[in-house]
Amino acid sequence: MVLTSIALVALLADLLTKHLAVQALDDRPPVRLLGGAVYLTLTRNSGAAWSIGSDHTWVFPLITIGVVGWIVWMALRLRSLPWAVSLGLVLGGALGNLVDRIFRAPGHFVGHVVDMVSLFDPYGRVWPVFNLADSALVCGVLLAVLLELTGRQRDGRGDGGDTAGTPSGTGAEQRERA
Repeated sequence: MVLTSIALVALLADLLTKHLAVQALDDRPPVRLLGGAVYLTLTRNSGAAWSIGSDHTWVFPLITIGVVGWIVWMALRLRSLPWAVSLGLVLGGALGNLVDRIFRAPGHFVGHVVDMVSLFDPYGRVWPVFNLADSALVCGVLLAVLLELTGRQRDGRGDGGDTAGTPSGTGAEQRERA
């Protein structure tokens, strides 16, 4: 439930911000915010960060479908709240960009992703121009790496308590406590 809720919020927020960006930023110079630390500038990206792979746009939806399938498979086995948050962010971000790849111009499965946030430069020369889906993906992946590095298991082991419905300890330890 947590994974699904987070994914849905991330997806809907991404779709809304992309809609607003297309409406407000099309045919307009970049909007400077926070003294130039952030710029709002509308771009359409056929590739990944820094337009990597822009000649192979069709690959990205295939990879995303694979990732979404793995997350759905994992969700059925998941017993960890931190992992649910992590995978929910990844799922929501992946779906946000997948919607663009499938439904935006220039065509199905080769659509360009709408990006609108640029850091320290209005044209993405310091950092790639990104969107909310990208932010959710990065945060979810960083959380997953942190969870892995700290030994948090997807089945709930290492989360500070026992797995729901699973007795802790070996059979001998359980008999000693009884």
